[in-house]
Amino acid sequence: MTDLSVVIPVYNEEASLTPLWSELRVVLEELGLAFEVVFVDDGSRDRSAEIIRSFREADRRVRLVRLKTNGGETAATDAGLKAARGGRVVVMDADLQNDPRDIPMLLAHLDHWDAVTGWRVNRAGDNLVRRASSQVANGIRNWMSDETIHDSGCTFRAFRRECLRGLVLYRGFHRFIPTLLRMRGYRVLEVPVGHRPRRFGRSKYGILDRALVAFADLLVIRWMKSRLLRYEVVEDVGGDLVRN
Repeated sequence: MTDLSVVIPVYNEEASLTPLWSELRVVLEELGLAFEVVFVDDGSRDRSAEIIRSFREADRRVRLVRLKTNGGETAATDAGLKAARGGRVVVMDADLQNDPRDIPMLLAHLDHWDAVTGWRVNRAGDNLVRRASSQVANGIRNWMSDETIHDSGCTFRAFRRECLRGLVLYRGFHRFIPTLLRMRGYRVLEVPVGHRPRRFGRSKYGILDRALVAFADLLVIRWMKSRLLRYEVVEDVGGDLVRN
């Protein structure tokens, strides 16, 4: 039985993968859990899939899920969540900005919460424009979606497996997984996590295009929340269900 699955969407991250796997393996082995690491190659055009295959050849705890074409981060995340076999699931980025040493802390919170999402409190490694745009975006998201998530752009998260069953994602909705889970009645906690400067490559998202797409997604989330069914069955005669 697999206790923990770590899902890592990958898109053109060949330079980051070897240091990430080396660091992550040490942290996971110290946990003493039966684990798997599911790398989801999202149609990379570099050697990412080849490097992940080499990890698999040396360690059977590594899995490669490769998408035929680039489907975007939500698609890669969804594919990884569906492939994961662990009772607990962690999702993290492949670019080394998430610190694997935060994983034990995230998992510890799952003793009392259904899901835990990261909050990049210290973003000193990001430039002023990126930090300011993130603050504005999070403020708008919370206002429009009636939420209190400080950092919806942080996809470093941990989940109990059961809260992911039946989770339906659409393009761009990886940002709103905490909101979607809360809409279904699950308890979601936001906690500070480390945020390291990018060592290789550059961000896959531009500030303007991300803002425009995220705003459109927000309108959908707002509509979904406004149409959410809210009722409680108090009696089901003949169905053996009676609640006081």
